[in-house]
Amino acid sequence: MGKSKNEIYAEQYAKCAMEQMRRYGIPASVTLAQGILESSNGESTLAKKENNHFGIKATQGWLDGGGRYGLYTDDKTNEKFCSYDSVADSYEHHSRFLAENKRYAGCFKLQADDYKGWAKGLEQAGYATGGNYAASLIGIIERNGLDKYDRMLMEEMQAQGRTPGEDRESHLTEEGKGYAFPLERLEFLLVTAPFGGQRSITLQTDHEAVLATEDNGKVVAVDTGKSLTVEYARTDGTTYQVSYQDLANTNAKVGDTVNAGQQVGVSGDNLQFGVVQISTDGSRRNIDPAAYLADVAQKGNINLQLMYEGKDLMEKYKAADGAAINTTLSPEEWMKKLLSSEDGGARLGYGTDPVVEMAITMFTSLMALAMQIDNKDEQMKVATEAALGKRIDLSALLPACKECVLEIQDGGRPILHMDNGSGIFSHELTASEMNRLSLVLSDTGTTAEQKRIQVVAIVNSIALSGQVAQNYEQGMEQHNGQGENLQIR
Repeated sequence: MGKSKNEIYAEQYAKCAMEQMRRYGIPASVTLAQGILESSNGESTLAKKENNHFGIKATQGWLDGGGRYGLYTDDKTNEKFCSYDSVADSYEHHSRFLAENKRYAGCFKLQADDYKGWAKGLEQAGYATGGNYAASLIGIIERNGLDKYDRMLMEEMQAQGRTPGEDRESHLTEEGKGYAFPLERLEFLLVTAPFGGQRSITLQTDHEAVLATEDNGKVVAVDTGKSLTVEYARTDGTTYQVSYQDLANTNAKVGDTVNAGQQVGVSGDNLQFGVVQISTDGSRRNIDPAAYLADVAQKGNINLQLMYEGKDLMEKYKAADGAAINTTLSPEEWMKKLLSSEDGGARLGYGTDPVVEMAITMFTSLMALAMQIDNKDEQMKVATEAALGKRIDLSALLPACKECVLEIQDGGRPILHMDNGSGIFSHELTASEMNRLSLVLSDTGTTAEQKRIQVVAIVNSIALSGQVAQNYEQGMEQHNGQGENLQIR
């Protein structure tokens, strides 16, 4: 029986992957599995023509450094992808991409032969937009025994008294350094108010570190505990003044020099982030911070989004023709993305508890069913408010009820609050009740109206049980009260 394409690819590039494991501490098995998956075993057009086995796009820093590129269609037409002299160069750039990007920092805390941990870490950090990325990598590794290359390299280095990746810092280049976003995030920064009359954007925060965005910045203004401004001089003579307002605390004083990623203050419940551009002639103008951050993202090889109601505000500034923003997220997808993010799910335990995940999936599906709005922008706004408040009004689904609200409390507990005219009560949905609702909501063979009818029946059943239980408790309280009165007499 002949070898599979996966096996042939792995044998051909095992030395490259093991060298990267030696230099950076990334499991050779994971690198090979990514190469297999993303280059179609080296047979993709990008792999054949550009030696690009990991689909890495050309950043502004890559282009400024004279890096070659090829034009291909991905999310949009004529996108620039890195072109390499050899496949080994592609492997090296892939390792640097991971090592220099803060969102993957957690992976480098793992053992170099922990391929399962690395696969899950890459997925959680948002390496790929498709689902089941970790499972795909682990499947490729285990079906083809790629972890043998990890063991071989570990044994080699242990015999030398060394550890994979111990010299990682010495191998890193300056590409991607010198730039940072104002908040530490894995996937996106959440904007609650875009650029407009306030001349800044409002970012969702939770009393956390705010960071300098470039190297060699000079602090030019500080209002202790309230605001701070940092000035950056670019080589083209342009100057940018970046301001942080609504701070709970400041960590710098006027005249200090700060570098990218350095903490300059602590936010409050939100952060006002503004940017002023000063031209060579001295003229000043407030610019959209999304445009500034798009530039920072390109120069610093930062793969984060700036999301407002399901749209990446930086996208139009990345497009060469200034095209309008195009998003394919539905309100339901956006709500789930937001709930599972650092801003939306910090207290939900999302991703660690299957019951919590079921509660959130049910929550988003119910919200989609309850929204009777034709306008997509308005749907996104309502979905954002529901996700941030973790509360949706289901009264539209149950017109016979005076009020019906579902709330997701800390820890992912779904609480149903109802006023059915004969009583007001609250009830925490059980796993069984959530499962019943989820089965109805996920049934692709039924119409929205049929789902509504079935949801109403389930909720009414829950309401009836809750009302009976509440009446019983009230009856017992009255009975106990009467008993106490009799004893007093």
